[in-house]
Amino acid sequence: MKQKSKDIVLLMVGSLLFALAVNLFVIPNKFGEGGVTGLTIILYYLFQWSPGLVNFVLNSFLLLIGYKFLDKMTIVYTIIAVVFNSFFLYVTENWRIDSDELLVNAIFGGVFAGIGLGLIIRAGGTTAGSTILARIANKYFDWNISYTLLFLDLAVAGCSYFIIGSKSLMLTIIMLYVGAKVMDFIIEGLNPKKAATIISAEHQRIAEQVNVLLDRGVTVLHGHGYYTKAPKEVLYIILSKQEISLLKKIVKSHDKDAFIAIHDVRDVFGKGFVELSK
Repeated sequence: MKQKSKDIVLLMVGSLLFALAVNLFVIPNKFGEGGVTGLTIILYYLFQWSPGLVNFVLNSFLLLIGYKFLDKMTIVYTIIAVVFNSFFLYVTENWRIDSDELLVNAIFGGVFAGIGLGLIIRAGGTTAGSTILARIANKYFDWNISYTLLFLDLAVAGCSYFIIGSKSLMLTIIMLYVGAKVMDFIIEGLNPKKAATIISAEHQRIAEQVNVLLDRGVTVLHGHGYYTKAPKEVLYIILSKQEISLLKKIVKSHDKDAFIAIHDVRDVFGKGFVELSK
């Protein structure tokens, strides 16, 4: 229950930030957007239809598609996010900010939208529309959510060229790119992890020091050199970016000739890291 309450708060905050991105930065500067929101903005420019109402109607239809491909919890959270998002779009419809700097507005629009969508997706929901398609692609093809969403959004935003013009479209692309990078940052976490592969004759002493000084677990893999056929013990360690420097010092202090490779790790789940709950 506590986790669900936290998720709902994230959905609410994320929906508010996304609505502010639209009403404070996108519409006043005649930018475009991606996905269903982009379509609602186009309809607003053409017919002055309320973005909140149109967003709710269109996403209600798209939820029928998502229902077939996404799990029930995601659907429930998506419904909550769509309701909150439509509500905040309506409530903040007349809110404005005093800024005439188009590039600055585009950047901040991307930041607000990226944080908002990131919080919604991190909580386990979507804002429906192209986000549902991005979640489906991630679930079945392991495509990166942020960049799949960016591609789909750019396709929709491109359609607004005939309404907003080339300059606004270019600024829209900048805004969408900033939003994708910020959302990626929010989804993957504030403290990205690294993986280290170490091959050394002093693997036992290095592993002991990693356990004591870094308080990290070490996995020992058994291998051999292709040319020499000599058996080798390979250490595999997951740690934070801030711990890399100390790891190098530990390895260097025991074996200056050790082989060490550092890898980027996108997601780490399990004991000592993030609980695998979703």
